[in-house]
Order: sequence, then structure tokens, then C-alpha cells
Amino acid sequence: MSKLDEAREMFSKDLYATKVTGCVIDEWREDYSKCSMKVTPDHRNAYGGIMGGAIYTLADFAFAVASNFDKEIATVSVVGQASFMAASKGSVLFAEANLLKDGRSNCFYEVRVTDDLGKLVAVVSFNGAHVAKG
Repeated sequence: MSKLDEAREMFSKDLYATKVTGCVIDEWREDYSKCSMKVTPDHRNAYGGIMGGAIYTLADFAFAVASNFDKEIATVSVVGQASFMAASKGSVLFAEANLLKDGRSNCFYEVRVTDDLGKLVAVVSFNGAHVAKG
């Protein structure tokens, strides 16, 4: 089984992100992940735009995969700050999580959310805390 398949299997237990929201893992390498979400009518807000919470969930999922898969210590988000840059007209969102700094007890990731039209939709910064697994 490939590392990508292992990551997909592990995070299939994240039912809110995978079943409810439809997030999938497209790529993984150490300290990086790319996840996507097909936009459905259920992701829309009252004005017809993509709900900010759906965008944030995709970013949070990408952070979780990048910061936790194949690691000896678990990481939980402590602070997440989203800057929404533009409304998306696309049908698929992508979130790419990249490690900026990893310390003994904290880490810092940036997640860029784009759509299938190439538009930058959001930039989300995450501060994570390393915690014991269990």
C-alpha cells in the first residue's frame, strides 16, 4: 500500500471532512498535503456563494493531513486564521498545506485554497501544538 493510500485510509475516519463535506486527499509528502472538495449545492450559503465554513473545513483537513500523517507525535490546531480573498465560481476547491516552521512543541503551516479556475480563494494560517498520541 502506498503512503498516499495509507493517509487516505487513516483520514477516512475524519467523517465530518470526508463524508459530510466530501474532502479527499490528492497528494501527500512529508510536511505537505493537497486536498480537494467538489462543490455541491450543500456547500452554498444563502447568497449562493461557497460557505466560509466549507472552505475552512477543507483547509483544516489539509493541515491535519500534512501535520499528522506518518508522524511520531500528534498535532492539534491551536489557532487558525482564515483570510478569504475572493469568491469562487469554480466547481472544485483545492487546499495545499505547507509547513513554514516546526519546533519542539509548536508548528506553523500555511494553507492556500484555490479553485479549478486558478483563483486564490483563501489563505489560512494554522498554529499547531504537538501532543502525545493516545
